[in-house]
Amino acid sequence: MHNLVEKLLDANKTISSMESCTGGCFANSLTDISGASDVFKFGAITYSNEFKIKLGVNSETINKYTVYSKEVAREMAYNISIYADSNYGIGITGQLKKVDMKNPFGACNHVYICIYDRDNDQYFDKEFDVTFNARRANKIVIVNTVVEYLLKIVR
Repeated sequence: MHNLVEKLLDANKTISSMESCTGGCFANSLTDISGASDVFKFGAITYSNEFKIKLGVNSETINKYTVYSKEVAREMAYNISIYADSNYGIGITGQLKKVDMKNPFGACNHVYICIYDRDNDQYFDKEFDVTFNARRANKIVIVNTVVEYLLKIVR
């Protein structure tokens, strides 16, 4: 995470996140690093569909693809970058070791992340399964994956 903050500082870029299944773990990990306040603009935890929609995710996208989809992760990443006026937006959605009765569709233990590069209007998508029994361990895997991916993208 320290390397990410340094890279964002060097590139004079900012980042924001809209997290669901990670419950703010990315934002929390980022703000543990000195200097993060210069690169991190805003973090939203949108555990409910209601607040994903309030922050710009189209309800029709949720209805068509489910809340656990690449399409929703993309809209989360895009909308948070616009809302916070940041260079990069992060969208994270998925199910971690528990079936969601309010959203019964989508694979359990499958995660979708998207990084939106606003300067170049480019999306970077990744999806994968989490395998640990402990939710916290899965959150850390997701955050580490986002950071590794960002380190390759930030210019």
